Amino acid sequence: MKPIDFEKRRKTVMAQIGLGNIGLIPSAPDRTRNRDVDYPFRQDSDFYYLTGFNESSALAVFIPGREQGEYILFCREFDEKKKLWEGSHSGLEGAITHYLADDSFPIDDLNDILPGMLENKHKVFYPMGRDSELDHNLLEWINHLKKQSRNCVNAPGELVSLEHILHEMRLFKTTAELKLMRKAAQISAKAHIRAMKNCKAGMYEYQVEAEIIHELMQSGLRAVAYPSIVAGGKNACTLHYVKNESKLRKNDLLLIDAGGECEHYAADITRTFPISGKFSVAQKQLYQLVLDVQLAAIEQIKPGIVWNDIHQLSIRMMTTGLIKLGLLKGDRDSLIEDEKYKEFYMHRLGHWLGMDVHDVGDYKIEEEWRVLEKGMVLTIEPGVYVQPDCETVVAKWRGIGIRIEDDILVTQHGYEVLSVDVPKTIEEIETLMQEN
Repeated sequence: MKPIDFEKRRKTVMAQIGLGNIGLIPSAPDRTRNRDVDYPFRQDSDFYYLTGFNESSALAVFIPGREQGEYILFCREFDEKKKLWEGSHSGLEGAITHYLADDSFPIDDLNDILPGMLENKHKVFYPMGRDSELDHNLLEWINHLKKQSRNCVNAPGELVSLEHILHEMRLFKTTAELKLMRKAAQISAKAHIRAMKNCKAGMYEYQVEAEIIHELMQSGLRAVAYPSIVAGGKNACTLHYVKNESKLRKNDLLLIDAGGECEHYAADITRTFPISGKFSVAQKQLYQLVLDVQLAAIEQIKPGIVWNDIHQLSIRMMTTGLIKLGLLKGDRDSLIEDEKYKEFYMHRLGHWLGMDVHDVGDYKIEEEWRVLEKGMVLTIEPGVYVQPDCETVVAKWRGIGIRIEDDILVTQHGYEVLSVDVPKTIEEIETLMQEN
C-alpha cells in the first residue's frame, strides 16, 4: 500500500467525523510473552488501515479543519539506543516524512497536549471499550476540561464509536487491497499444496504445520494470518483445534485450516484430504457432500443476493445429504426446524475476510440480513463433523471431520475465487498425492 492510499482513507473518515469534532485511535501495544520477551508485534488493524504506521506506543488524532494540519500522530521520539537494540523506527520526523502526518508530537507528552486539542469539540470519535488506558485518560481529560467552563472552555459532550465508520469502510476492498489479498491467497495455496505433497503417516501434525510455514515464508509472507489448524483424524471434529501435536495415522483424514498474511491482509483456506492419499468409501461420501454444498453456495454469490439465503441453502443441502447417507433420519423440514443438523454442521457458512481473518463489518442492517455488494470478500466453508462418541450413527462415520473453505470476492456480476489454486475435488486431491 502507498502512503496516498492511507491518506485517502483518512480524508473519508474525517469527512464523516465532521467539523467541530475529533477522532482518536490508538496503536496496538507491545505484549509480554514471558519475563522481558515480547510477542512479535502486530499492529491494530483499524490503526494501520488509517495510518500505515507499524509501531507501538502511538496515537492517531484527526481534527477536521484544524489550521495547523488535520492529521496528528503521537509516537515515540527517535532514540539511538533503541535503534541499536531493536532496529530503526520513525521518530517524529519520520511520522511526517514517511507517513504524511501533518504534525507529530512525542507520545510521552500526550497528557500535556491532547486536552488542548479536545477543547470546544462537540464529539469524540474513538474505539470505545477497546483500550482501557485510552478510556481512562479520555474521561480524565474531559473532566479536566469541564472544570474550566468558567473560562469559556467547553468539553466534548458526546462520545461516538469510530468503529462503525471504519468497519463499514473496511468491508469494501479497493484494487490495492485486493492485490494483497490475491497474493496472500496464491501463496497460501502453495502452502496447502506443499502440505498435501509432503504429508505421510507417522508424521506429527506440527511437522505438517512446519511445511506450511516454510512455504509461506519462502514465498514472501512473514506471518500466518491466524494459528494454523492441522487436525488429523478425530481432532478435526474440534472446530478450533490448534494443539497440532498428534501423530498422523494412515487411514485418517487430515484437515488443514491455514493462511498467510500479506501486509496485514489475510488468506483463510481449509482443505481436508486422506493421509494415505486415497479416500475410503465413507470418507469419500461425506467429502463429496461437503464439496457439493460448497460449490452450490459459491455459485449463488453475486451482488444483490442476501448473505443469509446462501447459508440457508447450505443447511437444506447438508440436511438432505445427511438423510441420504443415514446420519439423520426423518423429514428434512422438521429436522431443519428442530436444528438437528447442528449435531454435524454447527457453524455458519462463512464470514467476512480482510485485515482480520474474521473481518469486521455488520452482517445485518437494521435487523435485516445485508445483501452482498461488489468489493466484499467472504469465505465459504461448510463442514461435517461426526464426533468419535456419536452413538446415533454407524461406526464407519465416527471421528470424521471435513471442512472445505475458499476465499471469495464479490465482483460486479458474480464472484472470483481467490484461493482457486488449491485442489479440492476427490480426483484432484488423490492425483496430487499419488504423484509422490
